[in-house]
Amino acid sequence: MTAESSPGESSARRWTFLSNHAHVLVGLTANPEARVRDLAQSIGITERGVQRILSELEEEGLLSRSRDGRRNVYTLHLDHPLRHPLEAHRTVSELVHLFDGGDR
Repeated sequence: MTAESSPGESSARRWTFLSNHAHVLVGLTANPEARVRDLAQSIGITERGVQRILSELEEEGLLSRSRDGRRNVYTLHLDHPLRHPLEAHRTVSELVHLFDGGDR
């Protein structure tokens, strides 16, 4: 389910358990060379929204960017604890790897 929904969709079906920040990390775990456009489309948010999230994640030290020709390649640093006090005993890596099909 995407963050954007159709007008006729009930509110019970619009929200998701994961934030768009988590969706970006899950997408980059699957494909560290993903384009902003592709991430935006798969998550259901704007390219500008993805760019903002990437900047925030980079500021927090959760990822770094490097260039490979004309493309960005993202290196994830997921050993940080989750930010909310209720989940702080778990790492971002533990959350993201719930969705990678067991490939660590």
